[in-house]
Amino acid sequence: MNTSSITALSDIELKSPGAGLITLDPVRTALLRGLDDLLTGLAAQLSAPEVVGPPLLSVDGLARLDFFRNFPHLGVSAGRFGPDVLDGLASGGSPQGLPLQPTGHVLPSATCYGLLLSLEGTDVGEDGLRLSAAGRCFRNETHYDGLRRLWGFHMREVLYLGTKDGATEHQARGGEFVQEVAGRLGLTLTRAAADDPFYDNGGSRARLMALDPVKYEYSAPDGTAIASVNRHRNFFGERLSIRAGSHGPAYSSCVAFGVERWVHAMILAHGTAEQALERLRAAVAGS
Repeated sequence: MNTSSITALSDIELKSPGAGLITLDPVRTALLRGLDDLLTGLAAQLSAPEVVGPPLLSVDGLARLDFFRNFPHLGVSAGRFGPDVLDGLASGGSPQGLPLQPTGHVLPSATCYGLLLSLEGTDVGEDGLRLSAAGRCFRNETHYDGLRRLWGFHMREVLYLGTKDGATEHQARGGEFVQEVAGRLGLTLTRAAADDPFYDNGGSRARLMALDPVKYEYSAPDGTAIASVNRHRNFFGERLSIRAGSHGPAYSSCVAFGVERWVHAMILAHGTAEQALERLRAAVAGS
């Protein structure tokens, strides 16, 4: 094959397949991969082994975590065509408008849910447990906006389950890591307390949160939140019967990175994707 006749990708415009959907070109793909590699440094610091979470989540499991009560709009359902329409589809019929049968599952909206549900009924021991994972997450949104707000995106998380003090320490070390990496990358981030996604806004837990914030977001200058550090108290430990030895229901916390949003923040800070990639490579080389 004559490779010289192959069209260079740089000559092709990769179009968006639809609202909230995007195909990353090679430079932005290199940025995303490189940033995720850099962000796994937190897992290395905390000795959090890498795992791969499930691609679908049970609606029954999420309901026990008040997911639909707190976020009725976010869930992206996984449906399938029923057997009564398969012959028509196989004959070239249009799937447009055909009903989908529910599967009892939704696509993940955050990486940690699958990990937490996988630990139901376990004892993480006196010393606690840490895990790191990255996955595709999906959220129905009121609007979509480039890399800032996508229908499907990559989320890297480092999760801790164990004692109350351990969860607080995990959150603090996560925040320190976010600011340290941002500094190396030339990013200026603003830290602010945020609404916690795991509690009913009208409940007693929400009132307690007002006195003791449990979630902080780190945002780029244009207001895009690219990372968060979260404490869940013992909410998941109680709901999923996850214990921390003699300490009772496990406390938990997580550090989350929206990787496409880090790509956006890098381009915002450095002007172009190419210049952002150069800065990333310099930061990695200097570490």
